[in-house]
Amino acid sequence: MASRHAALLAFLITGLLAGCETTHDHLIAQGYPPAFADGFADGCSSGRQAAGVISGEFRKNVPRYLKDANYAEGWSDGFRQCQAQVQSEERREYEEWRRDREDVEWQRNRGNAMGRALHPD
Repeated sequence: MASRHAALLAFLITGLLAGCETTHDHLIAQGYPPAFADGFADGCSSGRQAAGVISGEFRKNVPRYLKDANYAEGWSDGFRQCQAQVQSEERREYEEWRRDREDVEWQRNRGNAMGRALHPD
């Protein structure tokens, strides 16, 4: 099941990068039921909001979620995948920031060591 979700996410990202097609339109074009695509769009927005994205908003048609298995599956997939994507991007950005800080610290320490070597007290 997890590999299916990972494949779907990779597939969606690849498809969206190819043009201006919405995720909803892309899912429909790939043969997903409209209810799944609706749920995915709502779940994705909710997942982004849960991960702290300011522009994300929680959206869930609860009566439809309870009665329509395709909508519910799409919502759950969208929520998990989009929340994970935001968290992954945040981790990547933090790691890049941390590496940059370590590089600056290393350069400073190298400069201090060079200065001590050239000008011993």
